[in-house]
Amino acid sequence: MDVVYSPAQTLHHAFELDGGQLVVSWESPIRAVRVAERLAESHVMVEPDPFDRDLAEQVHDAEYVEFLTLCWDRWSAEGRGATQAMGFTWPATGLRDVRPGTLDGQLGYYSFAADCSIGPDTWNSVAISAAAAQTAARLVAERTETEPDRPAATFALCRPPGHHAGRRQFGGYCYLNNAAIAAQALRNRAFERVAVLDIDYHHGNGTQSIFYERADVAFCSIHADPVEEFPYFSGFADETGSDHGDGHNLNLPLPPGTGPSEWMATLDRAIDWVRDHDPDAVVISAGVDTHENDPISTFKLPTPVYPTIGTRLASLALPTVLVMEGGYATDELAENVAGLLHGFESFG
Repeated sequence: MDVVYSPAQTLHHAFELDGGQLVVSWESPIRAVRVAERLAESHVMVEPDPFDRDLAEQVHDAEYVEFLTLCWDRWSAEGRGATQAMGFTWPATGLRDVRPGTLDGQLGYYSFAADCSIGPDTWNSVAISAAAAQTAARLVAERTETEPDRPAATFALCRPPGHHAGRRQFGGYCYLNNAAIAAQALRNRAFERVAVLDIDYHHGNGTQSIFYERADVAFCSIHADPVEEFPYFSGFADETGSDHGDGHNLNLPLPPGTGPSEWMATLDRAIDWVRDHDPDAVVISAGVDTHENDPISTFKLPTPVYPTIGTRLASLALPTVLVMEGGYATDELAENVAGLLHGFESFG
């Protein structure tokens, strides 16, 4: 399995509000560095293709993508002294959902949480991260064409992550939705039905919202109960899709402290659901913040379980794009990701 990655993805730095204080983000560059170093020992590392903005605008509003590309330049041109741009007012309940004309207003309009800032290198890293996902999808599609009897798989080492980013909102450390971009890229390559299976600790609210009314991309997420955990307002079991997407969305929320036995049983349920939707390809939002030592999560999965997770994911026997999402236990992160990929590659 090839790994798509560029060191330029590490240039982005961010701040977030945590416990009432502005702190350096848990989503730090060292995450990608350690995973890349570990995977380079056993995998071919591939540079991403140039960013395909047209593809990104198939799952994101063009106006939103334009905002991300220009935000830092506008911030600098206005003579702001802060090293990061960040929103502070959002169109919450009771306020009008209208796009303001000022940069401060747009920072709130296009975000939903105070955990994403935009600095001088943010857009470049975000675009390259998205390009990693689109490249992984291209490689899987091309290998499926040349070897149709052998399910192809590629890992997109995406940083920053993407599954919280909606059609026109960033938040949860995410700016462009890498998994959604990969899924759309597969759809564009004649895969008629695609499934996205999100195994991150947090609900992939952005991916859900992008495909919620579509029947061609099914979405399934295993995550912490939003009654207890971020993103709080998305990820409930009664969210099953709407319009053409009715029945094509499955949320499997789990209680805080969930251990490996219950989590693995839930994964089996998710895999059965994906099979029932008979997709031609699958995208895995591969968050490993389910680990027992993750500093911002509560699940209790130990490192030895990740190869088993990878094997069960591979049992779908489908062309697969694995996209890196969360995982903040930096001492164990690289081993957990490597274990997941090793288990996937060992299947069969």
